Amino acid sequence: MSPHTTSTPRYLDAVRPGRIHWLELPPHRTSVRSARHAMRARLDSWQVPDEACANAVLLVSELVTNAVLHTFSERILCGVGLMPDARFRLEVHDGDHTGRGIPDCRPGLDDENGRGLLLVREIADSWGIVRSPLTGGNAVWASLATAL
Repeated sequence: MSPHTTSTPRYLDAVRPGRIHWLELPPHRTSVRSARHAMRARLDSWQVPDEACANAVLLVSELVTNAVLHTFSERILCGVGLMPDARFRLEVHDGDHTGRGIPDCRPGLDDENGRGLLLVREIADSWGIVRSPLTGGNAVWASLATAL
């Protein structure tokens, strides 16, 4: 299954037509790369400045990685919306129905993994996790200014 644009999700609360984009991805490690490339292409088409675009691509990479590695999902929805207040909102919805949410991970100094959400906390202006009305799993979102 390759990533594709889907018109079904309506969770992003953007009000500008043409400024919302969704991808549906399989729960495979290769989906992380697909999400990064799709995010970069979409933000470039919206003329988002390079630094903000790079931060968004990193955020999406970390959020999709978490969904792929730490949830039991049949699909992952990845969305971005350009908001009217010069911000964009990223969302990654998984299909994990276990109710576990995202674990509060505290990696050790020698651990090679476990720092993704620490990066999200540092880069995003705000972020959070809620139950997804689209998948029934987790919806992890992050907000970021389009100009830094």
